Amino acid sequence: MAGKVFRSSVQLTREQGRAILDGVFAQARRAGTEPLTAVVLDGGGHVVAAEREDGCAPLRFPVAQGKAFAALGIGVASGVVGARNAERPAFLASVSTASGGHFIPVAGGVLVLDADERVIGAVGVSGASSAEDESAAIAGIESAGLVHGLEPL
Repeated sequence: MAGKVFRSSVQLTREQGRAILDGVFAQARRAGTEPLTAVVLDGGGHVVAAEREDGCAPLRFPVAQGKAFAALGIGVASGVVGARNAERPAFLASVSTASGGHFIPVAGGVLVLDADERVIGAVGVSGASSAEDESAAIAGIESAGLVHGLEPL
């Protein structure tokens, strides 16, 4: 017989994750992009919600997850990680290895912040251009009433 257990603290809920996905796909349809896949991670890097639109290729999920994980793992948006380290391919390769290959430093991974600008999760989007992926991630976060983060000022 299963007994009671202590519950974990949840800072990014399933309901918020679903709202983010809805916002991502609404933005994508307004912009007329190619079909997208979006992944929402909590602060520990675990999938809260994920979905793909019809027509997405199978690798879109791990790419979206890798973009979100790159942002979460370094503390700035995935595109910022790539831009800051463009001249440091050995560093990027090392971090990719350290993450078990789950690190994609290309725009499309955006942090989700709390009211004090602390990271509570990340969103990764894949399927369109990197700029369109990032715009859709930002729109999804904002449509859920949350704050996005690319890099601190």
